[in-house]
Amino acid sequence: MALQTAEEIAEQMEESEDILEHDVQVSPAEEMPGDGPVEEESEQLFLPWDRFSAWLHCICVVGFDLELGQAVEVIYPHHSKLTEKEKTSICYLSFPDSNSGCLGDTQFCFRFRQASNIQPSLGCFLDRCDRDAPVCLKRDQGHFYGYVYFRQVRDKSLKRGYFQKSLVLISKLPYVTFFHSLLKLLAPEYFEKQEPCLEAACNDIDRWPTPTPGKILNLPIMGVVMKLRIPTCYDKPGTSQLVQSTPGDSLVSIVLPTIHEVDLFRPSVILGVTNPFFAKTLQHWPHIIRIGDMKQTGEMAKQMKVKKLKNLKTLDSKPGVYSAYKPFLNKDEDIIKQLQKGVQQKRPSAAQNAILRRYFLELTQSFIIPLERYVASLMPLQKSISPWKSPPQLRPFLQEEFMKTLEKAGPQLTSRLKGDWIGLYRQFLKSPNFDGWFRNRRKEMMQKLEALHLEALCEEDLQLRIQKHTEVETVDLVLKLKDKLTKAENEQLPVRAGTLTKLQTHIESIILSLPEDLQGILHKPATL
Repeated sequence: MALQTAEEIAEQMEESEDILEHDVQVSPAEEMPGDGPVEEESEQLFLPWDRFSAWLHCICVVGFDLELGQAVEVIYPHHSKLTEKEKTSICYLSFPDSNSGCLGDTQFCFRFRQASNIQPSLGCFLDRCDRDAPVCLKRDQGHFYGYVYFRQVRDKSLKRGYFQKSLVLISKLPYVTFFHSLLKLLAPEYFEKQEPCLEAACNDIDRWPTPTPGKILNLPIMGVVMKLRIPTCYDKPGTSQLVQSTPGDSLVSIVLPTIHEVDLFRPSVILGVTNPFFAKTLQHWPHIIRIGDMKQTGEMAKQMKVKKLKNLKTLDSKPGVYSAYKPFLNKDEDIIKQLQKGVQQKRPSAAQNAILRRYFLELTQSFIIPLERYVASLMPLQKSISPWKSPPQLRPFLQEEFMKTLEKAGPQLTSRLKGDWIGLYRQFLKSPNFDGWFRNRRKEMMQKLEALHLEALCEEDLQLRIQKHTEVETVDLVLKLKDKLTKAENEQLPVRAGTLTKLQTHIESIILSLPEDLQGILHKPATL
């Protein structure tokens, strides 16, 4: 499935609210200053190819030959390992499905299962990256992503009549827009200069800082510097992001599995197909989108209308969206009219996209605010936190108790949409989406309780406290305080400024009050 041409990707990137202008900037290398505010990473921590492996597993060149078939011709760096099953997946997925003979360059991406269990050497750095990244930008532990730049030009000397080759970046990172931008720099150079270009690019990438959300990263490549900011999970909604959804990126990001490797028995999957066989085989699926030629403006509204799935015929159905889903909320005619008016007035797609994004952001906020308000009420009162007792527990989430709050403090306060909001909440509370959301909120609140408990502990006169303790009890207190300090640092608990320094001072003063032999033992770093 050839989802995008290079020209289409370029147009969509320009229209996506200046995403690349804000987040992926390219400047001549000689004009770039140093890393500026970015913290320098200790060179002693890195071995050769460590930095490269933080961004990419490898770079592949896949050739397509009429007699020999498709094959991975080159892998860089040469020490990179791929199983035969992984190579086969890359070969199949690096050629655009239903290629219609269009000449030129095409970019798209895919995902495939990781057959080997190779772990990157920079596990601690990448775990930190995953911790701070939003869910959509975390590494996928069981899969690789392939970012493809496919070139097809006429060549009468070849039996197929065309030169066809793909340059593929293999990575654990789902940074669609960034890697497409990188390929637009790297691929044309490769097709002109061949393998020496790949060697130089790999060496450049091995000098990059590790991917760190929230920081401005300067990434030198092929004589220019890409300036990149990876968003964090703490960014406010609507702020500029590295892989913010554009119309093109949405397609590429969502339609990842293909017929070659998709697991049809997974509970949730989106499948893009071009073979008519599947129109019949998969017509029992609850949602089907048929894509065809765009019609005149007057007929386009009919195509965009969601149709009942039972009206779908096997082969001769018209393009459109067919769904067995019955919506809980009424249709919002105002936003539909606003978008249709934009189509008639030829409003830029970036403006249409911004209107739609803002609408769904506001609708999501109306839906989530009652949940946030109720979950906040599960927190115990601060006065119940005692430094000498374990932090209090959160109250459990009780569905019926939450439902009772919707009558006076539901989404009707901020949204004009009518419908079965109660039914929608009940459906949401049974879904894995709620489970993931509540786990994150619960974790944040538990960390807040830990932070408040730590702050209360630091305000105590610990020297006075230990006067009533035996040496054994004092040593036990030191070990517990050390554990709390380590946990607070590792989990970055949201404590007030100076709290951890004060805790460290408490620990040191308690240790100094003990006999010298115990001081020596307690000052030794912990060993595994």
